[in-house]
Amino acid sequence: MIGRVLFAALLCGIAAGLLMSAVQAWKVTPLIIAAEAFEGAEPAEHSHADTAAQTETGDAHTHDHGDAWAPEDGFERTAFTVMSNVVAGVAFSMLLTGAIMVLGLKVSLGHGVMLGVAGFAAVSLAPAAGLSPELPGMPAAELLDRQVWWWGTVAATAAGIGLIALVANPLAKAAGVFVVALPHLIGAPQPEAHASAVPAYLASQFAANSLATAAVFWIVLGALLGGALARLQEKTHEA
Repeated sequence: MIGRVLFAALLCGIAAGLLMSAVQAWKVTPLIIAAEAFEGAEPAEHSHADTAAQTETGDAHTHDHGDAWAPEDGFERTAFTVMSNVVAGVAFSMLLTGAIMVLGLKVSLGHGVMLGVAGFAAVSLAPAAGLSPELPGMPAAELLDRQVWWWGTVAATAAGIGLIALVANPLAKAAGVFVVALPHLIGAPQPEAHASAVPAYLASQFAANSLATAAVFWIVLGALLGGALARLQEKTHEA
């Protein structure tokens, strides 16, 4: 049974990663390519952009490459993007499956969608409230500081959602709200200056499209996983 569950999680993760790659190629990648034309340019007077850091669903980019290797534009870049998205999809699928099994959560298409929404809130939406998705050429705080804050926000949001959704005690629910809010009360690391040559309309479109892509990924992943595990459960009872 465990082997079939893990195999189902693997297939669901691959499918969600491939779908996210297609949506990214349609709605996100063109904005990255457009912004790369402004990378290294002097910021226009009075132009401002939000602080940026990527959500962890496959949209992460490091723009200060220096002499570091990076895939070439075209097939190589697309192939590495798809590969990273599939790996992320499988990893998140396994994490959701582990949470379902350890916590004894109900499995169905509907419950899977709700679990996907929770994953989106913890991994994408909550971190983006402090560190919005970043285009090439946009200012950002130190990478380590952003990573520490991002991981802390993901962990706190996931824990808070768990307390709110799974524990009946009102004090536990109140503690969950506080835990979710804590990283934002501390505040995300900010760059020394916000001026950027990247046009504001590109930055806003990129942030919105990146979050929309992440939402599609998580909801589809949750739905696929919930439906697949429910079907396996039915077959086990029938046997």
